[in-house]
Amino acid sequence: MITEKVHTSTDKQPFSTRTKRFIQRTLRMRESAIFLALLGIMLVITIVAPQFATSGNIYRVSRQISFVAIAALGVFTVILTGGIDLSLGSIIGISGVISGLCMASGMHYLLAIVIGLITGCAVGTINGLLVSYVGITPFIVTLGMLSVARGSIWIITKGWPVENIDDRILALGQGDAFGIPLPVIIMVIVSIIVHFFLRSTVFGRRVYAIGGNEEATRLSGIDVKKIKCLVYTISGLMAAITGIMLVARFNSAQTSSGDGWELDAIAAAVIGGASLQGGAGSVVGVLIGAAIMGVIRNGLVLMKVSAYWQTAIMGLIIILAAVIDRIKNRKVS
Repeated sequence: MITEKVHTSTDKQPFSTRTKRFIQRTLRMRESAIFLALLGIMLVITIVAPQFATSGNIYRVSRQISFVAIAALGVFTVILTGGIDLSLGSIIGISGVISGLCMASGMHYLLAIVIGLITGCAVGTINGLLVSYVGITPFIVTLGMLSVARGSIWIITKGWPVENIDDRILALGQGDAFGIPLPVIIMVIVSIIVHFFLRSTVFGRRVYAIGGNEEATRLSGIDVKKIKCLVYTISGLMAAITGIMLVARFNSAQTSSGDGWELDAIAAAVIGGASLQGGAGSVVGVLIGAAIMGVIRNGLVLMKVSAYWQTAIMGLIIILAAVIDRIKNRKVS
């Protein structure tokens, strides 16, 4: 009997110890702190504006968050290498417009979607080539591309929205499955794919390595230019996916689609723990960051805060995220 008691005690002890250590590791994770902040923000908004917690509002907020999150995952891969993509919003717009025009002309919707995706990849690749092989600063390249792509939208459409969208794509932005918005499901699938490539492939490890120390990565024989070019292509692809989903959401390709979204996407990545210096961050963090941005924006609307103040507050959040990132990097160094 004594022996049995001893065995029982030793069996329970390792389990409780492992559980305790797991909880401690989880709480120390950067994403845990960000998630707790999200819960705190949701609680405060619910107290001030009880309608926030209604099922209908949560449905709408989650759908809106999914669009920003997908775009943020694209710019996140660029940020991991120490770069930036300010053209993301314009790529969203031009990809949606090109895809919409193809459908309006009678082209099969699947081919129109593919052409929209190729458009986003092409613009992203141009950014990548100029940054990687020409050596122009990412800020200048993508800022210039922001204007080029946005101007191209106005030239192509003359300011008019593109209508006559194929009804078969509307589910991408308006549909749901088992009560879950389809955009949210697409976001989850895209997130899993991006997470896999960043964490479980050689390409992903090299992306993190470039952000950690680009010169050391280059000296180790890795083709840094090629990888940096590819992450801008990925950013363009994610922007294109978002653009096409927005076309489906509104049943038209709006000329203003994606305008200013680069700020929300970058902010979502930084709030989620991505370092603007590169080499740090996670997909989970980006999703939480996008959720924080979406929840705050929705909360401001429900609290009937002026649109002017909303813009100012979101700008302050972006600045705060940058300041926190700067402080965090100083502590690390």
